[in-house]
Amino acid sequence: MKQLMGGARRRAVLIGGAVAVLVAAGAGTWATDTWPFDGKDTYCWGAWKEDSGPDFLSGNALDEDNASRTSKETVPTPERQRGRCTVSLRSERFSSDGDKVVEKTEVTVDYGPAPESAARRMEWLGTFLGDRAMPLPDSLPGVSDGRRGLLVLPKGCDTRDGRPTAVTLDSTAESVYGDSTMPGDAGLGGSQSAARLLLAAANRAMEKAGCAPDKPLEVVSPVLTLPESGETFFTRACRIRGLELGKEAEDLAYQVGPVTRDLQSCSVRNVRGDGRYFDALMVAQPRLSAMFDGATGSKAPARGWRGTGVFADTYKVVRADCAGRPLTVLMLAPSLHETTPYFATFANAVARRVGCAPIAPGGSSR
Repeated sequence: MKQLMGGARRRAVLIGGAVAVLVAAGAGTWATDTWPFDGKDTYCWGAWKEDSGPDFLSGNALDEDNASRTSKETVPTPERQRGRCTVSLRSERFSSDGDKVVEKTEVTVDYGPAPESAARRMEWLGTFLGDRAMPLPDSLPGVSDGRRGLLVLPKGCDTRDGRPTAVTLDSTAESVYGDSTMPGDAGLGGSQSAARLLLAAANRAMEKAGCAPDKPLEVVSPVLTLPESGETFFTRACRIRGLELGKEAEDLAYQVGPVTRDLQSCSVRNVRGDGRYFDALMVAQPRLSAMFDGATGSKAPARGWRGTGVFADTYKVVRADCAGRPLTVLMLAPSLHETTPYFATFANAVARRVGCAPIAPGGSSR
């Protein structure tokens, strides 16, 4: 009888211990909304959860025939200040004509500093800051356009050599037919949803890297919308005096991006085919501007220019003082059109708008 009672007590202790472990595990995951008993998968170091809102995370995304969702992760750590996570969707179906159609979606988050190569860094910054990207609200140093986004992290996450660390979000979607490929929507849910996905991944990455601030970063206010839609019938690009493109404009389209004291962009594209005519960008927000550190040279790029800069084959970048803080102007793919001073026109137009002295030669402060 004593042996039976002793066995019962031991079983009770074991069961009680197991319950305590489960309760502790639940308490540890509750804050991240990854309750272990709901059967939902999580992605990007636990930042995103299945069925949490965006279409690419929903169960409906797996309703297609042969549909699957997979993920890969490289976790940032205090010793390795880089990380990547990728969520991929793939499905197959047959069209009404009997042709096989493969649907592919990929959403990728990267954690780490900007590329070291100046040329690669300019292209990288132009990709995320230009075109349709709009500033994040609530004084967050970043942008989102509904398909991709970038956030520069607090100084506590800077690399040992002083470079800022950023988190980027990028997405692609396509439908592959027998003889063609059509782009699609990755299902991030728009600019507001994309910004929240970006911030959630950034917060979790900073935790893993050991540099998270005391209070998690969050998007509270609405993300700004584009000031105007794209324009295909024009002579003056982005309504900037001096960017008259003449007959060439017949085959071009432009998109006005943000027009603020911290950020301005103007993207001009070829209507036929897929080609950049030029991307012009101004950055003055301090943390975003720090992403250009070390890539703008140590002297003026040419005679008559103010500040420091570099004129390369695929980009032009100049940084100059503007009311006590650095203002950086960048133009990608300008070398094809050197006969017209588009970069100088854009640089001086921006400087004039924000009340600074001309940056390029021949400019006027009035």
